Amino acid sequence: MRSKRPDQVLFKPGTLLRLASHSAMGIALGLACAFVLTRVPAFGVMTLIDHSMVPRGAMLACVGAFATMFGIGASLRGLLFMAIDES
Repeated sequence: MRSKRPDQVLFKPGTLLRLASHSAMGIALGLACAFVLTRVPAFGVMTLIDHSMVPRGAMLACVGAFATMFGIGASLRGLLFMAIDES
């Protein structure tokens, strides 16, 4: 006799690949945004980084923060979109 619970798979085969592509797009967008912020003098971000105690560390922290925030945001948005598509 069959069990009464439905056979649902937590992750379908293409789900992780789609989620990884959303993450990659978010990270790329975060890197592009960090590049623009550090290269356009009107924003003054490079001046702040140049005057810090460790400019290389400040630059890595700024770029890393942007890439991480955009990547996590795109991943969560991708999860949401995939959940909406399934329903």
